Amino acid sequence: MSFSSRAVWICILWSTVLLTGCANRPGVSGSAGGKADMVTESDEPDNRRRARLRLELASGYFEQGQTNVALDELKQALVADPSFADAYNLRGLVYMRLNDIPLAEDSFRRALVLDPRNADVAHNFGWLLCQQSRYAESFQLFGQAIGNPGYSGQAKSLMAQGICQARAGQQSEAEQSLTRAYQIDAGNPVIGYNLANLLVARGELTRAQFYIRRLNNSEFANAETLWLGIKIEQRLNNRDALTQLGEQLKKRYGQSREAAAYEKGAFNE
Repeated sequence: MSFSSRAVWICILWSTVLLTGCANRPGVSGSAGGKADMVTESDEPDNRRRARLRLELASGYFEQGQTNVALDELKQALVADPSFADAYNLRGLVYMRLNDIPLAEDSFRRALVLDPRNADVAHNFGWLLCQQSRYAESFQLFGQAIGNPGYSGQAKSLMAQGICQARAGQQSEAEQSLTRAYQIDAGNPVIGYNLANLLVARGELTRAQFYIRRLNNSEFANAETLWLGIKIEQRLNNRDALTQLGEQLKKRYGQSREAAAYEKGAFNE
């Protein structure tokens, strides 16, 4: 499996934060310019209050995997308030899950028109465009999100940008993005895995070993991280470390394809 496909797979497996967690929490502005006041009942118009309540329901259904129900709630939210950017943002995520790319793109564009400085929307739209191999456009949107001083998700966007840069063949830039993401959020296993995987692709095995060992010594280790660690130790000729990781892989994930590859000695597949 190539770096790009493995990177996207582990990202989806471990962290729905990259997509599903990117919707703004209803009632709080996602725009830049310092911390915004929470909207309260006294200053919220009736149509926005009704739309916000529908959005809260839609968010809950979306997180539970009830995509069609979430979409129905969003439609009602936008009937109540067609200017609600947060509702368009979540609608974009819903259509991404449904693999309706034109409607997802339309939703994010509408959200950005209504709230141009919304970093969450820029991140989500950037990730959508990355999946379509529209890299230049996606990098512009990731940059918009990362450069927003009021944005708390910089590590997430740097990680997504790094994954997309690697897919675009920009390995040096990808390393810079993933390293910055790691500096902000060293405990994020998705960042650590993708950074180690990229460094392997670049032939920097000792550096890759540092990141994957830290990950494999944590609660977030799984069959794929152990297998990457095994391949790194094999290439560095560290037989003891290789055997130790191999025993963990067989014991914990004996039915996995990684364990089968280990048994065959297929280190280069």
